[in-house]
Amino acid sequence: MGMGTSTFVIRWVNLLTMLLAVAVIIFGVWMSTHNDGCRRSLTFPVIALGGFIFLISIIGFLGACKRSVALLWIYLAVLLIVLIAILVFTVLAFIVTNNGSGHTNPGLRYKEYKLNDYSSWFLKQLNNTSNWIRLKSCLVKSEQCRKLSKKYKTIKQLKSAELTPIEAGCCRPPSECGYPAVNASYYDLSFHSISSNKDCKLYKNLRTIKCYNCDSCKAGVAQYMKTEWRLVAIFNVVLFVVLVSYL
Repeated sequence: MGMGTSTFVIRWVNLLTMLLAVAVIIFGVWMSTHNDGCRRSLTFPVIALGGFIFLISIIGFLGACKRSVALLWIYLAVLLIVLIAILVFTVLAFIVTNNGSGHTNPGLRYKEYKLNDYSSWFLKQLNNTSNWIRLKSCLVKSEQCRKLSKKYKTIKQLKSAELTPIEAGCCRPPSECGYPAVNASYYDLSFHSISSNKDCKLYKNLRTIKCYNCDSCKAGVAQYMKTEWRLVAIFNVVLFVVLVSYL
């Protein structure tokens, strides 16, 4: 293949890569608009990756147009680094999210989650005091728990609802505590629980406390992060295959 043909191919490949980068950015923005402020930061790496790929594509496109060997080598080197980074992150994401799943309870449609079911990486991050204080503050501000009583008017509606992992873990005490539900966001704590689960004593009906200090809340956040990471990892696999096919 001659130099002219090679640069022609590289130009078109990089135009397609630019379009791919735009698609990655759009995907990141879509994820951002479908998350609340607490979890929106998780989408930043996706948007940053799209912007970085777009920048690489411009370098490759200019290198092909100007037939600059230096720019083309820079393009190939940086692209190789990006591919390795995507591959490493994707493998680690699948390893970290391999453990953990919800537990069903009789009479409840939603699942409950246990912190020890998740990987040691999640345990380390969520048990870090400074990390959890920041996350807890954000969860309180989001007022997801306060909204439950507006979404579900009766106890029957609550039991048949598909609560999110965070709603199930942070907004209510674990079912094993046995506290009778007065409504979707208030429980009768005068009931004497025989459960040894420490979350039973940590739960309070106060808006700023709820079960935000509970392991069940941390487990709900871990389940959410697992789901989001899996989605990003699958997207990265597709992105890796597409980029490799361009080489």
